[in-house]
Amino acid sequence: MATATVRRDMFEEIVMAEERFHGEGYQQGYAEGSHVGVAEGRRYGSLLGAKIGSEIGFYLGFALTWQCLLQKCTDEKNNKKIRALDSLIRMIQKFPYEDPTYDKLQEDLEKIRGKFKQHKDILW
Repeated sequence: MATATVRRDMFEEIVMAEERFHGEGYQQGYAEGSHVGVAEGRRYGSLLGAKIGSEIGFYLGFALTWQCLLQKCTDEKNNKKIRALDSLIRMIQKFPYEDPTYDKLQEDLEKIRGKFKQHKDILW
């Protein structure tokens, strides 16, 4: 009777080994995938953040340069352009650089892009 129990236990171990190895493999794969996913997400977020920062910096440089150029002329037409540039500069300064979880980040970025395109067309 004892040998029958030993044989059944051995058989059960063999049958259950596939299930056990499958579970262990899943856990190891999940842990490795999570680690790689976090690292890839950080790289992608850094890259995208740098692109957005570069774009916003370009818009700010554009606005500040034109603001300086237009301040030399004081006619009404240039005053209107300066006020429009001031509006763009304020939008850029209010942009939440430090908060990537800001709900309206993309929406605000699109508004800045639109405002830039307006001013670009007016100034050039």
